[in-house]
Amino acid sequence: MDTQTRIDDDPYAWLEDVDGERALEWVRARNAEAMDRLGGAPGFDAIRREVLEVLDSDAKIPLVSRAGDRLYNFWRDGDHERGLWRRTTLEQYRTDDPEWETLLDLDALSAAEGESWVWHGAQVLRPDCRRALVSLSRGGSDADVTRELDLDTLTWVEDGFVRPEAKGGLGWVDADTVFAYTDLGPGTMTSSGYPRTVRRWTRGTPLADAPLVFEGEPDDLYISAHHDRTPGFERDLVVRAIAFYRQQVFLLAGDGALTLLDVPESAEVSVHREWLLVELREEWQAGGAVHPAGALLAAPLDDYLAGSRALEVLFRPTPSTSLAGLTWTRSHLVLTVLDDVRHEVRVLTPGADGTDGWATSDLPGAPELTTVSVAGVDPDESEDLWMTTSGYLTPTTLSLVTVGTPNAAPEPLKAMPAFFDASRHTVEQHMATSDDGTRVPYFLVRPTDLALDGTAPTLLYGYGGFEISLTPSYSGGLGRGWVARGGVYVVANIRGGGEYGPRWHQLALTENRHRAYEDFAAVARDLVARGVTRPERLGVQGGSNGGLLTGNMLVGYPDLIGAAVIQVPLLDMRRYSHLLAGASWMAEYGDPDDPTQWRFIRTFSPYHLVDAERPYPPALLTTSTRDDRVHPGHARKMTALLRELGKDVTYYENVEGGHGGAATNAQAAHMTALAYTFLWQRLAGDVPTSAESGAGAGVEGDGTAA
Repeated sequence: MDTQTRIDDDPYAWLEDVDGERALEWVRARNAEAMDRLGGAPGFDAIRREVLEVLDSDAKIPLVSRAGDRLYNFWRDGDHERGLWRRTTLEQYRTDDPEWETLLDLDALSAAEGESWVWHGAQVLRPDCRRALVSLSRGGSDADVTRELDLDTLTWVEDGFVRPEAKGGLGWVDADTVFAYTDLGPGTMTSSGYPRTVRRWTRGTPLADAPLVFEGEPDDLYISAHHDRTPGFERDLVVRAIAFYRQQVFLLAGDGALTLLDVPESAEVSVHREWLLVELREEWQAGGAVHPAGALLAAPLDDYLAGSRALEVLFRPTPSTSLAGLTWTRSHLVLTVLDDVRHEVRVLTPGADGTDGWATSDLPGAPELTTVSVAGVDPDESEDLWMTTSGYLTPTTLSLVTVGTPNAAPEPLKAMPAFFDASRHTVEQHMATSDDGTRVPYFLVRPTDLALDGTAPTLLYGYGGFEISLTPSYSGGLGRGWVARGGVYVVANIRGGGEYGPRWHQLALTENRHRAYEDFAAVARDLVARGVTRPERLGVQGGSNGGLLTGNMLVGYPDLIGAAVIQVPLLDMRRYSHLLAGASWMAEYGDPDDPTQWRFIRTFSPYHLVDAERPYPPALLTTSTRDDRVHPGHARKMTALLRELGKDVTYYENVEGGHGGAATNAQAAHMTALAYTFLWQRLAGDVPTSAESGAGAGVEGDGTAA
């Protein structure tokens, strides 16, 4: 079957019928084949068991958020597969064994209702914190339901707010009012499948009768609204996401009047107390100055609304730096900055009267080559920050730090245990050179005594899209399943990501998408040139947009790799914009229905680049039946095509799990074990049986295990 046939008359279109019996019969057959090939392999059960021990461990850090005087946490372990929503006090949280109050048991709820509920979060109504809006998904899909929970009686509120299953949500305005953005029938959802309208819904009235607050256009991405409850600065905001990188933000007055915040549509906009923040994706001329893409600007909101364009530059990027994130305490703005993908934390403090400029100081950093993330504990009332540090070989630590206190040191609260022995490993950062001369950074995790003879089984991971940065993080599952068994692990910071700000992302958009794949290939070549590995020992892995990346590595660079793991992927770029949420990503990839744009999209559509005469390395494709973001048809059709052509392809589809691929720890461990077993088999000939043994480092050069 030639490429044109796949475009004009796709013979595998029937696999897009997600729940069709013919398609599901095909899925069951492929799953059985995958388990025959991988599930019975020596080492599969060991990896699955070791990863599940990590995921179910009671020693993990219970990450928390604060509402009122309580800390809230969602927790899953071996006894609670679906999970518990619970809360405690800061005093208890500081202890080694906090006392938790269970608010909702998802396992019990699932059993009582005959559903496979997956946690999607909760909003606690402040300041009294007696009610919560709880979002639950069937099987992990993006579509979910919302219910109102009484946090005193721990029962569902009899006359409570209930949102039927759909993509969207509810947001508190006050005890008897919410903003509702959800599916209310024809015309209320965008072409991307997200809410097109926002309504103000009052308790005790039908949702369908709720007054309209705002209605977007059919081709918009997503419409939502938010009530800011900051004392003294209460306000309502409506957000019209026009496309992935274009939005309008409106202030909503009590009489329903909307005031547009006059900033570039490509900018990220936020307000805190009296301040307006504008984070630029494109160059902007305002107030007599030209501000570069990647800059962060601030102005008093009232002055800005009155016409002033006096903007304070809080962050200006350099060729090596970008703004990774920001968070507020009550009176300080805390920035996380990347400098050649290394984290720094800066504290900015506005002058007392708002006109004296902003003072800058540093917050103590973290060990070299780790990720630092910060979040305000309670930006309305507190100067405290949660600080999390994590590295490839450094277990995650959670600390509490008070900003603005002289010489204040972070107070460590919780630390993740070391789930694998990292004492024999090291982390390095290197630079590869892409086809056009661009320097591309990557992280390398390897045994300290690695012989640079090209024999090491090596896993290269990437994403390269949507301005998402890949920075170091600790994973006990990765450590046990790959690193501690002797594998080398590599993370590539390719264009399309956000490691160097919006410019790094924009360099690989639409017709320049090929640059992301060229960067990834450059890292692969650099690993070989350094003697770390060789093509037959090099595997690649990525999911979602990263699945598109690894799909393009499979069909575009088969000589550089020995195996590919392609997870919840986009692969049919001719059809992607017509499948589920695909229309929302046209700002990233282009519009395949436009013949001019299809000409370049076709060059990175793996489904249409498969060549019957060309040899390809083995591939494992995985997805989820319940993924309602990236259609499982992408992975299904690619697998069917490769099978027809006699290529070495393995396929596994989890019945639930949504875009994350797994709904429970057991499912996640199973999917992880499939991937690592496949990689060990294809790159080293066999699976090292134990992470503790450090087996795998001595693999011989003939492709068989030592």
